[in-house]
Amino acid sequence: MINIDTFFKVSYGLYLVSSKFQDTKAGYVANTVFQVTSNPPKFGISCNKDNFSAEIIQKSGAFAFSVLGEQASTGLIGDFGYRSGREIDKFKGVNYFIGETGSPVVTDSCLAWFDCKVTETFDVGSHWLIIGEAVSSDLIQSEIKPLTYNYYREVMKGFSPKNAPTYVEKAAIAAELAGSEIENELWQCQLCHFTYESEKGDPISGIAPGTKFEDLPDDWTCPICGADKTLFERE
Repeated sequence: MINIDTFFKVSYGLYLVSSKFQDTKAGYVANTVFQVTSNPPKFGISCNKDNFSAEIIQKSGAFAFSVLGEQASTGLIGDFGYRSGREIDKFKGVNYFIGETGSPVVTDSCLAWFDCKVTETFDVGSHWLIIGEAVSSDLIQSEIKPLTYNYYREVMKGFSPKNAPTYVEKAAIAAELAGSEIENELWQCQLCHFTYESEKGDPISGIAPGTKFEDLPDDWTCPICGADKTLFERE
């Protein structure tokens, strides 16, 4: 028997992984970035085979990743975490520079970055496990806290996109929420699974606790992925 709650107890950070091949840039939000060796310094990333970024990393042989901070822009997370680089230019309006490997290194909403060259790639089923050796790194903002997956779930009320290693089916998420707030009105974004709770409001967007979903301003959007109200369904 699998208990869904156990998966949420495994600690993760949140990162923005990026790469570039010729004139094409790609990037995604990842919670699977981890150091695997110290000498030489190597990091592992897990990337869904269906992701546009996986294709670009395989072609370029390099990737960069930036450590997101707790006050990271929800718009940035929405674009890089829930939308495809095949459909939009995720880097439009985003501050970045080209690193030593040729990868774009995003600096917005981030506190540190690493630029890596790919050394090994492993087929692990739905994902590629990609190992890269860090060739350069630096701090951007040392005074802010890194964004963790727990903070993202508990405070920002976000959930993993469908291509993430930690993705949980909508039915399981609904089961987790059921009964936790008996008198609370729950509306879920059908794009990123963010759940609006009327009892808590939306502090990110300045919506006061106790505000019912129908009373939200017409221009209110999902604080995680930017979806409008029409993409929410009541749970």
